[in-house]
Amino acid sequence: MTLRLHDTATRDVRDFVPLEAGKAGIYVCGLTVQSEPHVGHVRSAVNFDVLRRWLTASGYDVTFIRNVTDIDDKILAKGEAQGRPWFEIAYLMGRELDKALDAINVLPPTYEPAATGHVPEILELIGQLVSRGHAYPAEDGSGDVYFDVRSWPSYGELTRQRVEDMEPAEDADPRGKRDPRDFALWKGWKKALEPETAAWPSPYGPGRPGWHIECSAMAAKYLGPAFDIHGGGVDLRFPHHENELAQSRAAGQQFAAYWLHNAWITTAGEKMSKSLGNSLLIPEVLKRVRGIELRYYMVSAHYRSHVEFSFDALDDAAAAFRRIESFLERSDAAHMAAELPAAFVAAMDDDLGTPAAIAVIHEHVRDGNRLLAAGESADDIASLVVAMLDVLGLDPGDPKWGPSGGSDDERLSAAVDVLVAGMLEERASARAEKDWARADAIRDRIAAAGIAVEDTPDGPTWSLAEGDA
Repeated sequence: MTLRLHDTATRDVRDFVPLEAGKAGIYVCGLTVQSEPHVGHVRSAVNFDVLRRWLTASGYDVTFIRNVTDIDDKILAKGEAQGRPWFEIAYLMGRELDKALDAINVLPPTYEPAATGHVPEILELIGQLVSRGHAYPAEDGSGDVYFDVRSWPSYGELTRQRVEDMEPAEDADPRGKRDPRDFALWKGWKKALEPETAAWPSPYGPGRPGWHIECSAMAAKYLGPAFDIHGGGVDLRFPHHENELAQSRAAGQQFAAYWLHNAWITTAGEKMSKSLGNSLLIPEVLKRVRGIELRYYMVSAHYRSHVEFSFDALDDAAAAFRRIESFLERSDAAHMAAELPAAFVAAMDDDLGTPAAIAVIHEHVRDGNRLLAAGESADDIASLVVAMLDVLGLDPGDPKWGPSGGSDDERLSAAVDVLVAGMLEERASARAEKDWARADAIRDRIAAAGIAVEDTPDGPTWSLAEGDA
């Protein structure tokens, strides 16, 4: 295996060389559980799930850490606005996230640490930074502790910026800072504004962790001072990952050897978010397509490619995946192939090239369909298709998709699609043999079932015929 990864830190495509032979440690920044998860939220989880599966398929023992931020300003604000405890918001939204990720077959992480469960480790790391001269308690009595960006000459190395060129965050509170770009490691308790439950004792007074320090502390606890890959959304590169890197290295850790960032799913060219009012909640999307089809839609795009979401594109992806399922239904994959096709391996080793990998799957499906149309067995090809789908978390036979394959309506829709696809394959075979009478008879049978067929340059498509007015 020669996996090449596009390292965000170096801007180079580099061969993956693990720190320890046969093992790989991955840390991915998870979500702040302050609202229901939407399509944009879960893309990162799917992308890094594919990375994890590919490393595992390539023989690595993978330790995969994905954290949860369960205390921050937004969660506190949500709790206040709704008249509920902040921890209730975090717990319930965490449950919603778990259900959403399970619905699209994202494997549970090896560990899923939460910020509130790691306050001792966070305070220990802050203490190291203070003792090394890279952090300081604010002198205004607020109880805040800040990282001194001027104390670390390499600050800005991840995003290749100079401190002088950086603007402080728009919502940054300048009080007690030596430099407006210094960032909070510990936030002193605001007694008049925040509940007592949102504060932990510390040498600096009661308070709670800053956002950036929690990830550094949890990564070090579960992966050690040096690990292989740090991942997250491209929007986390600055300031979150820049700050993580600075504080961890200032504390004497090597931290991550590779940095990978997935692009956004956008709507109208903007990052999908609650504030834009264009979020697409996972339960709502799953009323339109199955979880396996939503995952296929996400995997079809390269992890570094921005995706402009549309329901038309989602429907097209679902139809494309059902064509794969149709082939598997009409053949027999008695076992999963032991070796993957070379073209598939080459695509995945090239910076997780999932679009090219999926193209290989469809090439095999077309080859298999030609064999079936000729009355020959396509079982060996089906076994290869299943093996490739399994790497991408898309094997329809995976028990994690559920023994029933979905709701009754979903199973009925999938069954109809398989039957229609089979008839269209028969019709295509008849047309290829110039047996126009048989081809027309098949089309008439389909039409009699209330299904309209349209011949397109990419092959026939079908839809329910419009009923009488």
